[in-house]
Parts: sequence; structure tokens; C-alpha cells
Amino acid sequence: MISKLAHVDPSAKIADDVTIHAFAYIDKNVEIGPGCEIMPYASVIRGTRMGANNKVYQGAIVGADPQDFRWKGEETFCYIGNNNVIREQVIINRGIRSEGGTRIGDDSFIMAESHIGHDSHIKGHCVLGNGVTVAGDAEIDECVILSSNVIVHERSRIGRYALVKGGTRIGSNVPPYVIIAHNPATYYGVNAYIMRQDNRFSEAQVDDAAKAYRHIYQCGTSVYNALKRIEADIEPGEVRDDILRFVRANDMRIVGDTFNEY
Repeated sequence: MISKLAHVDPSAKIADDVTIHAFAYIDKNVEIGPGCEIMPYASVIRGTRMGANNKVYQGAIVGADPQDFRWKGEETFCYIGNNNVIREQVIINRGIRSEGGTRIGDDSFIMAESHIGHDSHIKGHCVLGNGVTVAGDAEIDECVILSSNVIVHERSRIGRYALVKGGTRIGSNVPPYVIIAHNPATYYGVNAYIMRQDNRFSEAQVDDAAKAYRHIYQCGTSVYNALKRIEADIEPGEVRDDILRFVRANDMRIVGDTFNEY
């Protein structure tokens, strides 16, 4: 199931049922798990560890050398989970340090011409639209949707179930369950549709998210005071506690906060 016209380094560890098409390039020190398919002209570069049932489309480069002056040629890694779709011309860079590395979880769909920088972590079940750019050391939690041409700056964090609309530039942290759009990035409500589609959240939890973000974004107070109001107004629960935890863990620096300028 490996084309004679593909380049596969003899040291690469390839599961028996992997399909590698003509003109694909598989570097040394690569591991590819069962059920994967590497399409023509795709490249899997050294230091890549790929799980099961991933499909890498034409022209994509997985585990590319990091684009960072701090990297001096050390052995570094890129970890790809299971059941991911990596479309045409996607570039995923390895990490710049021997520990950690770039990590893509399971069941994500990464559309054409997207770029994921060194040491970024996409936890899984995410959708990255065409031309999305994620800089180094970013963290994207589960079930996030980044629409086409979103730009995520270095060290930004995006909470789970967030939706960022097309072309938005993210230079700080996006809290969970929100919709963010336009430039400068602005709060546009709760991502209620996806929360309901997941069948994981009750209507009461969707309401808790909406109440919490009214305090944060629509009451004209500081984030610090908004968190105090959330604690007083909303009963403890998964969604409320997740919002509080995220905002505090990121020093109350979140996108769309017009009360405080950072």
C-alpha cells in the first residue's frame, strides 16, 4: 500500500495498512499509525508521531521545521492524534524544544492552507477553516471553530466551544462558549447552537453562560467585578465554573474587554 514512487525513509515506522501515494515524502524518525493515508505530494517530516486513521492531503507538510530563531536544529516533535483530516497545503510546525512539541488531538478538521505554529496545542474536535493562522505556543481547547482566515497570535488561548468568525485577529485570550467577531475582536453572544447540538449541555447551562457574559461584556464594569457578580448571581456548575477558571487563569486578560485596555 506504499507507492514505489513515494519516498519513504527506511527508518520510518509505518503501520501495515497505511496508504502512501506516489510522490509523497516520509522522512526519517517518523511514526505513522494504522489506517492513515498520505496523499500525493504531502510530506511528513522527522519528529512526527502520527496516530491512527489520519488523512493528509496533497501538498500538506506535517512536522515542518519550526519558524523561530530560537530553534537551533535540535531534535523536536510534532504529535498528531487520531481521526484528523489535514487538507491541502496545510503546514504544521514541530516544536522548538526537545520536550513538549506541537500537539494536535483527535477528530479535528484542518482546512486548506492553514498554518499551525511551533508548540501550539489543539486539543481535539476542532474545525480550522481555510487559511487559519495559529502562531507558536497557542492553545486551542476542545470543540473550537475558527472560521476562514482567523489569525491567532502567539501565546493566545481559546476556551472550549468558542466560535471565532472569519478574518478576526485574536491577540489575547478567548473565553469558553463565546462567539467572537470583527476587528478589533468583539463579543457577539454565546455559542448556544453548538452547545445544544453537542447534547452535552442543558438549556439551564446555556442560560448560565449567557448570564455570565452579560456581566463580563455588557454591564460596563471591570472583569474583576464581573467575576464577583457571576459568583453571586449564578449557582456553581460546570459552565459557570469553567468560565471563572479560564478568566482567572489568564489574569483576566480576554478579548473584547473594552473596560480594560491591555
